[in-house]
Amino acid sequence: MVTDGTIMFARYAFMPNKLGYCGSEDNKTLFDYCAAKHTDPGLVILLQKFEAAYPYLRLIASNNNISDPFDTRVVEAYWLGNELLDRIDLVQFYNSLRDRFAKKLNPRTLGYLLGKPPLGARPFHNFHVFDVHSRLGALDHSLDTMENCRIGWGWVKEIEATRLVVEYQPLVLECGKLKLGDLRAKRVLRQIDGSGFITNCQVGDAVSFHWDWACEILSPGQVQNLERYTRFHLELANQTL
Repeated sequence: MVTDGTIMFARYAFMPNKLGYCGSEDNKTLFDYCAAKHTDPGLVILLQKFEAAYPYLRLIASNNNISDPFDTRVVEAYWLGNELLDRIDLVQFYNSLRDRFAKKLNPRTLGYLLGKPPLGARPFHNFHVFDVHSRLGALDHSLDTMENCRIGWGWVKEIEATRLVVEYQPLVLECGKLKLGDLRAKRVLRQIDGSGFITNCQVGDAVSFHWDWACEILSPGQVQNLERYTRFHLELANQTL
């Protein structure tokens, strides 16, 4: 588990930023901070440019009386899920979504989105993927896009020079509904030019990945939280799929 919130956030934000989907244009600097496990005010400035995620962090922090949106507990809540999400004021979350997206969505689509907080939706990354990102049209919306954009998890089966072979449950569409499918193997990238964020994993470790990039080794509790909040938000997404 990463103990610094800015480094933890950057690890998950790195690959979509490299692909040009979010954040600043200084991807090499972001990577260097993560690889060196070094943080300073410059990294905070870079991370505040992630306009999709940063408002969620601020909401989680304020609802839990935490002053720093990049507190590790807050960052973990957004990417992986934890008990901080259970303390969210759902009226505030509703208002936040309305204020952010009312001008970007047509009334019907906005109504679908704003119906989710009363049902228990939380400011969690996979909620954004399943129910917000899919409606904004910023990227080609497809099952593959959701699969890549969500935070996935799996267990290391093989360790290759630059990749990990992990066993995981893919996102599938079955009878018109999203669900986690049967276990299968996939390769996720763990190094670029000899550097990466996971340097000491072993076969059997649980790891998280984002856009097929290995982010960090997960504890059993983190796996449990990530699965719990992911499954719950899949159920919410299926109500208006």
